[in-house]
Amino acid sequence: MKPFLSVIIPAYNEAKRLPLTLIDVDRHLSEVDYSSEIIVVSDGSKDATAEIVRRFSHLVKNLRLIDNEENHGKGWVVRRGMLEAKGNWRLFMDADNSTSVDQVSKMLPYFKESYDIIIGSRDIKGAKLVPSQPWYKRLLGNVGNLIIQVLVLPGIWDTQCGFKCFSEAAAKKIFSLAKINRWGFDVEALALGKLMGYKIKQIPVTWVNDFRSAVGLKGYFSTLLDVAKIRWWLWRDKYETI
Repeated sequence: MKPFLSVIIPAYNEAKRLPLTLIDVDRHLSEVDYSSEIIVVSDGSKDATAEIVRRFSHLVKNLRLIDNEENHGKGWVVRRGMLEAKGNWRLFMDADNSTSVDQVSKMLPYFKESYDIIIGSRDIKGAKLVPSQPWYKRLLGNVGNLIIQVLVLPGIWDTQCGFKCFSEAAAKKIFSLAKINRWGFDVEALALGKLMGYKIKQIPVTWVNDFRSAVGLKGYFSTLLDVAKIRWWLWRDKYETI
């Protein structure tokens, strides 16, 4: 049977954090009245990430692994997961469970409306950060977001929250055209969605800050470089949308 919801979890060396995330996702999805699948896409992990998913596949319903031998980047593995998923709705979330899958309940009403993309936001009314990020990360994030809004996505206050859901149709069209393999892939997906005329809904989410996060200063500058590429490609009509 075709699942209602596909949950895609990109993972790179997440052997320590992934087990609790899988347990939490399975617990919440076992309580809902719709069908689902969970797809972990290992991005060339060097630790036991893939082996853990294989072990959990005997415990977690409809869990499957896509195991890439080489590291390509978060954007690449999210794209692969989105295109190989089978659900009517396709959500990607972070392996550290910074936003729990229970937040999907806030998205459900908009599935029934004319939205094809619903994204979690940490920067709109109703969002909760537990605990708050360090001031320097908030500053970098706010400056980066202003640049992204000016260049590509006016009105989107948080493009980098790793909790985004796409309809099957939107996922297939957007991720078949996407080019960015690393941190700027969120911006590209939303920019393509906007270019294709899909309505985007922002919802407030609860986000738990993990101080072990691997995203550093290099990641911020890499994202902004990707944004510049996206802006240029849009100007040059490099995306062959239909």
